[in-house]
Amino acid sequence: MKTLTIFTPAYNRAHTLGRTYESLLRQTCDDFEWLIVDDGSKDSTKELVEGWMQEGKISIRYIYQQNQGMHGAHNTAYRNIDTELNTCIDSDDYMPDDAVETIVNFWKSHGSNKYAGFIGLDCTENGNIIGTSFPKEMKETTLSGFYAKGGKGDKKLVYRTEIIKQYPEYPIFEGEKYVGLAYKYMLIDQDYSLLTLNKPLVVVEYQQDGSSMNMYRQYWNNPKGFAFYRKTEMVTTQSIIRKFKVCIHYVSSSFIAKNHTFIKESPCKFLTFCAIPFGFCLYKYIKRQVAKNKLFKI
Repeated sequence: MKTLTIFTPAYNRAHTLGRTYESLLRQTCDDFEWLIVDDGSKDSTKELVEGWMQEGKISIRYIYQQNQGMHGAHNTAYRNIDTELNTCIDSDDYMPDDAVETIVNFWKSHGSNKYAGFIGLDCTENGNIIGTSFPKEMKETTLSGFYAKGGKGDKKLVYRTEIIKQYPEYPIFEGEKYVGLAYKYMLIDQDYSLLTLNKPLVVVEYQQDGSSMNMYRQYWNNPKGFAFYRKTEMVTTQSIIRKFKVCIHYVSSSFIAKNHTFIKESPCKFLTFCAIPFGFCLYKYIKRQVAKNKLFKI
């Protein structure tokens, strides 16, 4: 059995998926399987992947499902992964040639049941690190702990499959397509730490139609998913300032969802009540930005 599953949620990404595939062909280590979860694509993704599978150059599994959004594709991936480790490489990203070798060797040298996995870096095509690297003294951390200490930017998570399956799946809300992937990561952070690896494991390129480029519209179209995510963050975050900011976002999502019982449902009722004026202002601001159809890069 392979050590690593690289899974890729794909929705109408036939025009970018080839770059991911080519990077996997160049890997210096073949101790991996590529799992593609096709989240209801209407382009030529299926035919493209079937052609690659017939080539037989790398181990590929393909699963098609009706469109559920990124989090729904992650649910399907986690249900079907049976390797020791897993990591997600988006359909518009690709891996450095030695990424799999780096992942497998690092875990074999440093991994143990004490850790949920480890965190590596993301970089751009010109080699610039996204956000900040890990301080030299930070040999292990939680994901939330890294950001709480001033860390910035997207990072590449490599989880033990045994651990990721222990935590609840992302909920699916009718008519919505988004729940923050960090929901699971926040829960895992309560029980396990992660090793750190100061090396890029993925080269990222943010697409204009990707979720990270359209957050205002995501807020507007998926308020139940965001409210659910914010309630989880209220419970898991340690910072009172962050908790209050989360309450503001929770209030705004509740206004968008027209949920009149949001205070009763909140795990932090007093802070939520205090956040109402600010949350209402955020709601109005998001509504105005969506009307202007502006893009917001995070």
